[in-house]
Amino acid sequence: MTLEFWVLLSILALAAWMHKSKLQQQHKLLLGRKLQPFQIEKMMETLTEGYLRALGENDLARQDSIWSMLASTEENLNVQFQHFVLDFAQLDAASTQLSNWPLCVPYVDKIAPQSMFDMRKAFSIHAHGLTRAIDNAAQRSPKDKAFIITAELLLMQHSCHWFCKSKTVASARMLARHQTTYPQLLAAISPETRQAYLKLVGD
Repeated sequence: MTLEFWVLLSILALAAWMHKSKLQQQHKLLLGRKLQPFQIEKMMETLTEGYLRALGENDLARQDSIWSMLASTEENLNVQFQHFVLDFAQLDAASTQLSNWPLCVPYVDKIAPQSMFDMRKAFSIHAHGLTRAIDNAAQRSPKDKAFIITAELLLMQHSCHWFCKSKTVASARMLARHQTTYPQLLAAISPETRQAYLKLVGD
């Protein structure tokens, strides 16, 4: 192969990498701006630590007290996340499209438009799932309720990382931070969330 071919290939590869980096940065800044007014991440940490504390408490009275205190944090988190989703829904479709491919591929919307889905719809699915888990119409025990709320929140976090980087990076971060694989996470959420989510992302 000629030198000109390799030079052209290098230029195309560089252009593709720059486009991918620009797209990822745009998504990161967009999501960060929309999340900035809220304390969603902080309350997620509060709940996670609180659940672990409650589950590790041997005294049932103290355990019940912790569950009761966490209920207000659950409600506040739910309210804030609903407001975030409504705010995010005001964005134009062009800025919220994402591919279900494992990696972030430049111009995938032109190459495979059928692979695209709308992150506004994904966050709406997460919002409904979180509300169902917190309302607990299924009358789950405090332990099971905490488990499914955590799963719904972690899937939402996975979607955030997917939007900012890629599905592969999101799954790797989930495994590194929470020792949970993407399939395990899908198995842990409610059937209603799982059905709607998989229908959207095409897994």
